[in-house]
Amino acid sequence: MNSKNTGFNTICTHVGEIEDKQFKGAISPIYLSTSYAFEDVDIKRYPRYFNTPNQEALCKKIARLEKGEASLIFGSGMAAISTALLAFLRKGDHIVLQRTLYGGTANLVNEEFSKYGIEYSFVDSQDARGFEDKIKENTKVIYIETPSNPLLTITDISAISALAKKKGIITMIDNTFASPVNQNPIELGIDIVIHSATKYLGGHSDILAGAVVSSEKNMDQIFHLAKNLGGSLSDFTVWMLERSIKTLGLRVKQQNKNAKKMAKWLQKHTDIKAVYYPGLKSHPDYELAKKQMKGFGGMLSFELKEGLDASKFQKELKLIKSSMSLAGVESTILSPTLTSHALLTEEERKHQGISDGLLRFSVGIEESEDLMEDIEQALQKIKILELEH
Repeated sequence: MNSKNTGFNTICTHVGEIEDKQFKGAISPIYLSTSYAFEDVDIKRYPRYFNTPNQEALCKKIARLEKGEASLIFGSGMAAISTALLAFLRKGDHIVLQRTLYGGTANLVNEEFSKYGIEYSFVDSQDARGFEDKIKENTKVIYIETPSNPLLTITDISAISALAKKKGIITMIDNTFASPVNQNPIELGIDIVIHSATKYLGGHSDILAGAVVSSEKNMDQIFHLAKNLGGSLSDFTVWMLERSIKTLGLRVKQQNKNAKKMAKWLQKHTDIKAVYYPGLKSHPDYELAKKQMKGFGGMLSFELKEGLDASKFQKELKLIKSSMSLAGVESTILSPTLTSHALLTEEERKHQGISDGLLRFSVGIEESEDLMEDIEQALQKIKILELEH
């Protein structure tokens, strides 16, 4: 299964499988042992060293999907992000990050980096020139996230990677929102790709995990820190994640299709003030998204028109769940102000364009007509409630 021409769904299904030699089962067996032999073995296996049979096999699958040489899986997306960053940053180093990041990443940088003597600068634009202006002699890493959370802004991946290579700087990207189905940053020159595997890779809202993909050399550097920080994943969760990735291509393609339909419908709706989705031609980054993405993703955000209460609207939804995470097969909605970006100050959220009325919509695999009907009935109910008051 090493052919470069192997199809995406075939990779999802078969790469990284463990053969059941004893019973010839159709799926990978699960090895739950936390203790393995150390004498007369080729590999000394230990869960914290990311090399149990299930860990090792899953890493091969994720690396192939992201077109990297190697990968590691972690106990959460933040474990993956923090380990990758700290593996390449030391006291006295500097990092440049885009401002529109997942709130947990921004909070990690704001609260922890100064303790380690790591300098940082945030860039307000997605333009490569904005990043270049922030680069210093001690800059070691550029970190981006595209599409961004929650406003779906698009950063030019090729431009950022070209800039970094010219300066000898490592590039990292959070590719969670796109997933490997829609975007492969390594092909566009990025050094290190990070995922919250809790999201699209897991896809069923029942797994907490993270993943990092890069070259063998970079992953070796990340591994040496990772084994000390101890952010490895239990083998039962590893097994569940390997199972879930088998349907990744099928799930995400349906979510892409549904999200585009929902974005177009919401854009025309008289009760909707604004819609943020890179697959809309009205999106300022539409042409760039079309250039570097294979699909526009299953995530969008929108704001209700003035006078309509976003919190009451969410409570009236029957099919779409108000829920903290995203990317499951079920559609979910949340307020970034109260969840993903709650750790940011009100001023920081305002600076990023995140209003209190903004709603982030993770579109699932349901029939789009049913989702439209649910949104419509919720809007009608809150309008009646407003009239009664």
